[in-house]
Amino acid sequence: MAAKKSVRKGTSSSAEPRRRGKAADLFTAEERAAMREHVRERKAARSHPADADGTSEVLAKIAAMPSEDRVLGERVHAIVMAAAPDLVPRLWYGMPAYSKDGKVLCFFQDAKKFKSRYATLGFSDVAALDDGGMWPTAFALTELTAATEARITALVKQAVR
Repeated sequence: MAAKKSVRKGTSSSAEPRRRGKAADLFTAEERAAMREHVRERKAARSHPADADGTSEVLAKIAAMPSEDRVLGERVHAIVMAAAPDLVPRLWYGMPAYSKDGKVLCFFQDAKKFKSRYATLGFSDVAALDDGGMWPTAFALTELTAATEARITALVKQAVR
């Protein structure tokens, strides 16, 4: 009786790791890392639904940021929570975010996250920032002045309406 040969489809004899499709070509390493973080966050939320308030995770993520972004992140966190104490802090794609009714309303993205030259305060489509036919949903942050803090407060209050 002849011995059966084992044939594995899609294997390569080269020592290079095999790419898993077009995602490796379409997304940067930072974007893929953010997606992996998002998957971990979703799994954690499913396994621990009672831990809906992610304040400790948000503060830990901010504490791990480079010093310039950490200062901005800590202050943005304080401003958002003071302006809208009903928002629930959570991580979203590895970024500090604040949700309303389970949906992310706004988020803070440190400059290092996607190798940007500035940190960003962003708002999702859940935010009630509508103003005519076009309005901004993301704001570059390089420093927080009293005027900037007042603007963030006003935007967050408007967004939660």
